Amino acid sequence: MKKTFGIVSAFVAMMVAVGCQAPQQNEAVASTNNSSVELSVAYINTDSLILNYDYAKKKSEELLSKEESSRAELNQKGRVFQQEVAEFQRKVQNNGFLSMERAQKEQDRLAKKEQELAELQQKLSEDLMRQQQTVNMELRDTLINFLQSWAKDKYKLVLSNNMGDNVLYSAPGVDVTNEVIEMLNARYREANKEFIYSLSVAD
Repeated sequence: MKKTFGIVSAFVAMMVAVGCQAPQQNEAVASTNNSSVELSVAYINTDSLILNYDYAKKKSEELLSKEESSRAELNQKGRVFQQEVAEFQRKVQNNGFLSMERAQKEQDRLAKKEQELAELQQKLSEDLMRQQQTVNMELRDTLINFLQSWAKDKYKLVLSNNMGDNVLYSAPGVDVTNEVIEMLNARYREANKEFIYSLSVAD
């Protein structure tokens, strides 16, 4: 099963407030000190956004591919190390070393190699985590930039919702997830077309 590498979790606590000049729909009224303030609100299901936004899916696939490559590299080195350990043990059991000094040197070499493998595993894990964080920020910035343009004349507040945990009730039309996904995908596909065209012109 393909993973999204924590991209969804990066949006769980995200709340995007966007200035609005003229509320048009989904208005809630909050009373404070006998005064009323109209607040136009919408929310986005971020888990659905990540699963259906083409750019997010592409990034998830790239991260998955990198993780698989890193895992394959580590597994290959691990298999070679295990073979060397098995050969060392076989020699010890059969008195295959000419001296205790040579046996000790081989044991020290294997211990060093084991440490190097542990360090490599940690490095690969940290590299993937950094790449994931970079992707999370890119997606967050993309969404915020889009909302600042698209939502400024519609809503004063756009909230994130994940797995239905943050919204207990909403009136019809407050969930704008599908509309946002459709528009983000349209922008992304158009940008890709322009990029491909620029490459063909350059050639």
